Amino acid sequence: MAWLILVISGVLEAVWATALGRSEGFTRTGPTLVFGGALILSMSGLAWAMRTLPVGTAYAVWVGIGASLTVAYAMAFGGEQASLLKIALVLGIVGCVIGLKLIT
Repeated sequence: MAWLILVISGVLEAVWATALGRSEGFTRTGPTLVFGGALILSMSGLAWAMRTLPVGTAYAVWVGIGASLTVAYAMAFGGEQASLLKIALVLGIVGCVIGLKLIT
């Protein structure tokens, strides 16, 4: 159950990071509210998962999921330029996250 909560929390990290960028310095209400809600849920889930998972592993997985999804979303919808090298590097992050799950 801790791994499922951790994955969901990682997805929510990507949500709050994207919403933070779209909030334009907290001047737009909708993205600011999404940021706040996703941040609270993401951090709460991370904290809950860390009760049973090793702290370093949990944090690395959480960051890896959030960073990978944030970059993927930005490349698909946010105007960030995609390249084969950038995609390969993001896939490397995903591979490392999977590796941490397999050895834990």
